[in-house]
Amino acid sequence: MTRSADGEVVLHTYPEAPWLPRGGRADVIRGTTPPTPMCLVRVLIVSGGHAFCVRRDGVGKLDLLTRLVDADDPFGHRAIGELMAEVIGPDGRARFVGAVRNTVVSAAPDYPWPTPLAYFGVWRVEGVPVVDGVWLPLCDGSPLAERHWFPLVRGV
Repeated sequence: MTRSADGEVVLHTYPEAPWLPRGGRADVIRGTTPPTPMCLVRVLIVSGGHAFCVRRDGVGKLDLLTRLVDADDPFGHRAIGELMAEVIGPDGRARFVGAVRNTVVSAAPDYPWPTPLAYFGVWRVEGVPVVDGVWLPLCDGSPLAERHWFPLVRGV
């Protein structure tokens, strides 16, 4: 783990991340303030060592609830507020816990995210989900362990 001057802690690095264009790196960072540009927001609801998940768009894999962030919402505040209201209702509270930061210096025209940096944030949300989903364990061997954000769940 490394700590930056602004208090950000790098929990894990995926060098040459296979889901990014050649030479791309992804860092899982813990922090207290959402960085910009935020591209996706995720809701982490934890209960009894389990995370609330839904089927991911089109592929059917279980994952945290996720929403795209509009360009006019660079820190993802509006997106996380709207997603949280849908998932647990209007009285929920969210706390930013960290993000996956993609660093891509040279991208093909079909790469959909900003360069050189793009952030995919995770907010810990307190409340009871009002949407359908399942609870998956957050322990070693969890089916969620392959998710890029998974290092963030330790200690939240």
